Parts: sequence; C-alpha cells; structure tokens
Amino acid sequence: MTEASSGVRERPLSPHLQVWRWHVTMLGSILHRACLVGLYVGALILVGWAVALASGHDAYLAYSGILASPIGKLVLFGLTFALFFTVASNVRHLMWDTGRGFTPKIADMITIAGIAFALVATIVVWVIAGQTGALS
Repeated sequence: MTEASSGVRERPLSPHLQVWRWHVTMLGSILHRACLVGLYVGALILVGWAVALASGHDAYLAYSGILASPIGKLVLFGLTFALFFTVASNVRHLMWDTGRGFTPKIADMITIAGIAFALVATIVVWVIAGQTGALS
C-alpha cells in the first residue's frame, strides 16, 4: 500500500489576470457585472424615492434634495450609463446566443460599440435633461 503524505498537497493555480492578456471583451464582461450591481443599487434608490413619495411632502423634498446634490447627480449619471450598457451588453449576448460574433475582431468591435453606445446615450439623455430643466 502506498502511504498518504501528511503535508499539504500543492495544487495548480487557476488562470489569473496576471496570466491572461487583457482583452476588451474582458473589460466588457467585468463592466457588465459592475453595471448589474449598480442597477441593484439603483433599484434601492428607486424604492427609497417611492417611500419618500409615500411619506409626505417634506420627506420627498429631502430625498429629492439628496438626489439633486452633486454626488446624487453623479450616482444617477452612473446609473444611466449602467442601464444603457446593460442593454447593449444584452444585445451582444443575444447575438452570441445565435452563434455569431465569436471571432476576436468582431467580439472586440461589438464590445467597444456597446461601451461607446452607452457613453453617448448617457450624455445625450443628460444633455436633454439639462436643456429641459430636469436637472435644476
């Protein structure tokens, strides 16, 4: 019979970011997950808004004041980006579900297009909001 060693057995390490070469699709994947977490936070902010609305005029004004602060606007800007990027990322995943777009060149291109779409759409929404007085 063979004897089992009593020491800790050396196991191979999983590939890590230091091993893999950085790709834009990795950025897209990480950004997609971060945006989903951000949208969960956005859902909590929306619930807080609804609670403040149901709690009366003073509570609503206080909550609206928090959202209208510079930090509040930054959070809402980030949530707008998260929403648009998640839409773009889901379209990308839908395309991949059909078996298309897996070549590195196409995958990189549609990931960059998704990030660009989210950024441009976010800026357009905020510029329109600013011009209509919604940010005042």
